[in-house]
Amino acid sequence: MGILGAGPVTQAIHLPSLARLRDILEVRHIMDVDPAVAESVAARVGARFSTSVEELLADPAVEIVAICSPHQFHAVQVIAACRAGKKAVLCEKPFAMNGEEAAAIAAISAETGVPIVVGAMHTFDPGWLAAESAWGGLPDQVHTIRSSIVLPPNPRFEDFATEIVGRTPPPAAATAGANAAASGAAADAAEKAKLTGGVIGLAIHDLPLVRRFAPDFRAVEVLHAQTVLPFGYVISLRAGSVAIELRAAMNGTWEPSWTFEAIGDDASLSIDFTPSYVHAGSATARIRTAASTTVLGPFGHNGYEGEWRKLAELARGTGTAPHPETLIHDLEFALAIADAAAACVDAGAAYEEARA
Repeated sequence: MGILGAGPVTQAIHLPSLARLRDILEVRHIMDVDPAVAESVAARVGARFSTSVEELLADPAVEIVAICSPHQFHAVQVIAACRAGKKAVLCEKPFAMNGEEAAAIAAISAETGVPIVVGAMHTFDPGWLAAESAWGGLPDQVHTIRSSIVLPPNPRFEDFATEIVGRTPPPAAATAGANAAASGAAADAAEKAKLTGGVIGLAIHDLPLVRRFAPDFRAVEVLHAQTVLPFGYVISLRAGSVAIELRAAMNGTWEPSWTFEAIGDDASLSIDFTPSYVHAGSATARIRTAASTTVLGPFGHNGYEGEWRKLAELARGTGTAPHPETLIHDLEFALAIADAAAACVDAGAAYEEARA
């Protein structure tokens, strides 16, 4: 394994997961633009360190590359890893910033034969996979989907997992006076940025699951979108005939919760996922009908380990890689929701202006 980017996700999620998988995966090289962070994190696992993407990709000890860098670097680094002849690539979400980048990644994967896995950990969770095998014809009858996320800020769970080296302090919260003094245009731009960031940074974890029950995913119509203080969102939308509710709040909650529901005419699925950054086993799924309730899980590992197990299979030449078209459609769905949610802010501003 070689890892590009040694920030909190690498330190608090991936390295603890990989420590439990030493029989199949070993970290050999860690790269970060901050040399002190790269050296310190690499020392935890006895790996080489560098500040150069090229140096890591040229390292013959690295057979698999994990890309955990900022979003804007994902596409170019995925393509470079494929061209370097690696056996498999894991890329954090989103794996591209637009459809053109996604298409370029799909093309290079097809050309080089290098499989690509996107780190949507819920799709690799044994609880989700067990539900997928057991739900029968549920996707054909689902009319309502809900994704509800209530979490404390990430540093709380990051610190439970490990001591983070090189953490960037969060921006200072804006004061009420500053908010009141902000221009309408600036406030709208901030609202749009928070909605877009919420979709691409948080809702995106569950959007591949949503799309499994929304075959008309291209027909996205956002009916309502607003942010929640201090950070979160409430987004109501339709994808074809399916109503979708996306809700999230990050605050000082005492009890985190991450649930996904798909409700059909005479059956439903509900899944309780473990929160991000928590290493506590798999999700628990419940499939309900009028006659019975089937409980699946929890299982011995979660989606973080699941995605690494999948990557190891692909590197050994076993297992089936996610189809590039699936990855592209997942990204397109997320981008369409983010764009439509941001457009709701413009529509609301225009309505208020007309009223005035």
